[in-house]
Amino acid sequence: MVDADSLVRLGLVLLGTLVAVVAGALVFVVFPATLTDLLGVLFVLVAALAGARIASNVAGSLVPSHNVAEVAVEGPITRDGGGGGIASPPTSPGADDIVEQIERADDDHGADALLLKLNTPGGQIVPSEDIRLAAESFDGPTVAYATDVCASGGYDIAAGCDELWAREGSIVGSIGVIGSRVNAKELADRVGLSYERLAAGEYKDAGTPLKEFEEDEREYLQGLIDDYYDQFVETVAEGRELDEAEVRETEARVFLGAEANEMGLVDDIGTREDVEGRLQSQLGEPVTVAEFEPQRGLRSKLRGGAQAVAFSLGAGLTSAFQGDVDGLSFRQ
Repeated sequence: MVDADSLVRLGLVLLGTLVAVVAGALVFVVFPATLTDLLGVLFVLVAALAGARIASNVAGSLVPSHNVAEVAVEGPITRDGGGGGIASPPTSPGADDIVEQIERADDDHGADALLLKLNTPGGQIVPSEDIRLAAESFDGPTVAYATDVCASGGYDIAAGCDELWAREGSIVGSIGVIGSRVNAKELADRVGLSYERLAAGEYKDAGTPLKEFEEDEREYLQGLIDDYYDQFVETVAEGRELDEAEVRETEARVFLGAEANEMGLVDDIGTREDVEGRLQSQLGEPVTVAEFEPQRGLRSKLRGGAQAVAFSLGAGLTSAFQGDVDGLSFRQ
């Protein structure tokens, strides 16, 4: 069944194409008597294609074919995302790119709701916060949907949405903060390396791995982690309408989606179709989802494609020698 909006979009595209054909014929065939017919026809075709593309973009802007914008947060959350390498898969867009996608969706004429797809073990604190704040600022219903993993920074982002859905087997939670240091003092002593301090400020080199970890340094760094944890708990409690004591009682554990739902960490359990059904009931009309992706240049796209191929090849070679011994992976 063709609706009125589809007919309007089709009409705009056809009109734009027709205008481009006429303009191309006049400019490239009728007026310049010195051009060959073949060259003129080619120019007309180019003009027609360009006109169709422009008209299609205008039609999509004036009469959008979607009413829900989908933005994905996948992989470790970092500021710039990075691109992976031979030994690791390409990572997701950086936090700044994801925030830009959400803001673009908020400005989009057709996006009445935001669907945030989450499959992430978490990551850096401030980038995670930036994505959460962008989701909170979206003008319309926001629904987060956890697929495989929604942990730590991913759960922080979900706390900024109106609802969080998950699958029964999704990994959800890890409401905590971790910091670590490598203690290489003994190894340095064995190989004859020594640490000479050149710093201003007592705690400027706190945690440096080539020197002994003093107790007051440990307390100082643990205090920072505790402060971050308090902020995280407060954010989750407010966003998920939970008591702070309940959040702390999780002790940064992860839970399967079904248990997380019973605990109030997840609003409902369902498939992608169930989530779209929920959005349909909120909007009061059938749902059409448009995926919003980073606007990247040609160079960036080529680099990302090359990295994906490199990872696939590396994964294939590794599995050939190693076998599928990592049936269960868990990262947070």
